[in-house]
Amino acid sequence: MTTQGRVLVVDDNETNRALLRERLVRQALHVEEAGDGHDALRRLAAKPFDLVLLDVMMPGLDGFETLRSIKTDPGLCEVPVLMISAVDETDSVVRCLQLGAEDYLPKPFEPAVLQARVGTCLERKRLRDRERVHLQALRAERDRAERLLLNVLPRSIADRLMASETTIAENFSEASILFADIVGFTELASRLPARDLVGILNGIFSGFDALLERHGLEKIKTIGDAYLVAGGVPVPRPDHAPAVAAMALDMCESLRQFNQRNGASFSMRVGINSGPVVGGVIGTHKFIFDLWGDAVNVASRMESHGEPGRIQLTEASWRLLRERYHFEERGLIPIKGKGKMRTYFLVGPRAA
Repeated sequence: MTTQGRVLVVDDNETNRALLRERLVRQALHVEEAGDGHDALRRLAAKPFDLVLLDVMMPGLDGFETLRSIKTDPGLCEVPVLMISAVDETDSVVRCLQLGAEDYLPKPFEPAVLQARVGTCLERKRLRDRERVHLQALRAERDRAERLLLNVLPRSIADRLMASETTIAENFSEASILFADIVGFTELASRLPARDLVGILNGIFSGFDALLERHGLEKIKTIGDAYLVAGGVPVPRPDHAPAVAAMALDMCESLRQFNQRNGASFSMRVGINSGPVVGGVIGTHKFIFDLWGDAVNVASRMESHGEPGRIQLTEASWRLLRERYHFEERGLIPIKGKGKMRTYFLVGPRAA
């Protein structure tokens, strides 16, 4: 016969315990006994039970105090307790219910009433357990979805999406944009196996990712072997340009270290520009936080019109950085779609 639950009978009277055991075993329940409150608490701590039948009047630790101990213990408070006593006074019933008892049954009890109330308590316990499992599964799924969302979106944007905001778009009056591109990677892609190619790119970009938190910047996306970073979005900050410049220098050092570890000779072009941008979320199934505006386009041109191993900036970024960094003026160069623009190469920080 399969048991339908585990029940602990707590009563100082052995005859009462034996009678309850007999009735409960007929309900296909596994029954254990405790002769007093202290013994009951030890048994509850040692193994799980689905229901406790607890006598109110017991020497030493009585039923009220035993019930209080059960309901104030985080590990036991969910176990339903059915109080049994010859005391049939209203204030005792109220006190038991206030302490958290599931139900109250006076002695001498009717077998049919006992069976019904025990069955009801166990069914409630099963339903609560099932609900708890479902809630845990939902919580785990929610946490997993949140982690995935944070992998592709900034925290502030992810929070707004999870709060059911449907359209997210903002103007950022001051921001700095960085584009980095691995030189010659497209040609390399035609010669290397896919696994090796992705491994190289992942190794390089993982080094860049590790720098983001240090500088408080946001990776917007990667496009093939290009890496796009922004400062001042989606959380505005007055030092967006210095933060992006420091990031660019550290990215160059990170790539140098990657080459040293792997016996490689990769180089990259980096372009930086500062100005107003528009940021927002696009997509309904695969979300992406993206940036638009002339400042973004010009930053891309700074990279594509730059030189391998160097960081090229516009005059707008140079003006924000000239007090903190050394530069090499490149002069006026033709930029696709913009005509001639004065650009600079970032050399390094000025001495403190």
